[in-house]
Amino acid sequence: MQMFQRATKVIPGGIPGHKNPAFAVPGSFPYFAKRGDGCRYWDVDDNEYIDFLCGYGPIVLGHNHPAVEAAAEEQRRQGYCFNHPTERTVELAEKMVETISIADWAVFGRNGSDVTTYAVQVAREFTQRRKVLMAKGAYHGSHAWCTPGHGGLIEEDFHHVLTFTYNNADELADLVKRCEGDVAAVILTPYHHPAFGGSIMPVPGFWNDVMRICRENGIVLISDDVRAGFRLDLRGSHEYFGFKPDLATYSKAMANGYSISSCVGAKELKNAASKVFFTGSFYTCSTEIAAAIACLKTLKEIDAVPYMLRLGEMLQKGLKERAEKHGLQIALSGPPSIPAMTFANETNFLRMQRFSGEAAKRGVLLHPHHNWFICAAHTEADIMRALDVADECFAVVKAEFGG
Repeated sequence: MQMFQRATKVIPGGIPGHKNPAFAVPGSFPYFAKRGDGCRYWDVDDNEYIDFLCGYGPIVLGHNHPAVEAAAEEQRRQGYCFNHPTERTVELAEKMVETISIADWAVFGRNGSDVTTYAVQVAREFTQRRKVLMAKGAYHGSHAWCTPGHGGLIEEDFHHVLTFTYNNADELADLVKRCEGDVAAVILTPYHHPAFGGSIMPVPGFWNDVMRICRENGIVLISDDVRAGFRLDLRGSHEYFGFKPDLATYSKAMANGYSISSCVGAKELKNAASKVFFTGSFYTCSTEIAAAIACLKTLKEIDAVPYMLRLGEMLQKGLKERAEKHGLQIALSGPPSIPAMTFANETNFLRMQRFSGEAAKRGVLLHPHHNWFICAAHTEADIMRALDVADECFAVVKAEFGG
């Protein structure tokens, strides 16, 4: 708290954005980090936690992973920020094309917002149209076109961005019709993870309908795989859910915590992509690129995805059993390696706040209203410890709020 008070004097809000303690559990969650190793995380006060937030997704192999850190350090010794790209940039593009099933080319940015915005620009260039359709409540980054409702924005920022209800293909088709041939792109996450709520999986047939609507109307389909990418299927989360986008974006788990992102696409859009001005002083920084190459190689070598899915299933099953033991109803949603939990019929998160706060006090980080993440460094013992803590926390919730 002392450091947070110090921060508020020089940083607006103390900690910007969703990492501000107001978005978690003030007084129980850590405010500032000190170090991490594997699936363990220590805050500035040296409190140790089993980390199920994983930097909100980027840590997929575990903090301070030796293969990734060795690759990053080797490249760092040769130089970091050059006037031009290094050979590593080409190597990573080749690796993305080799790994992602729909990729014929790749470009690189620094964060998810960079590449979702770039993908929209590519779609607009390719189609020569203006409008972009997205699901209500979806998050595609912090740029003006996709964050209505926050400060500093004007209506014109998102004038050509329209929304429909996720899983409602009829509503999407009607919206496309009303736009009279002016839809450049439909951008969707592989499954719906709106802010402040549980995750929503695609209903059977939804993705087939979306693909058909886009194909029949010449619309570019963008898969925003920034959050889920490399945790469900190395080839892209579209393979996990059975659809084929024209463009796909990645970031979080791409380099195990190093700041990098990518947009990949089909060859038909390559010429349009080359016409979009996409650059930045740090877009070709070599250390992050080396880390990404090592991360993707390691994920494949250790077959990390099935392992994370299995541990996630173990966590979800154990939570359900322990909640039922205390006569509590919980809702578990999302894929197993990216689980989300809420208490049934709760809209104010009071019980989730209490549950997560008690878990943090016991050394387990479980966010009250954001999905959690499994990483390859978690073990069955970590899952069992988390479940033992959850059992204690369910007891606290039951005593305070009832069933």
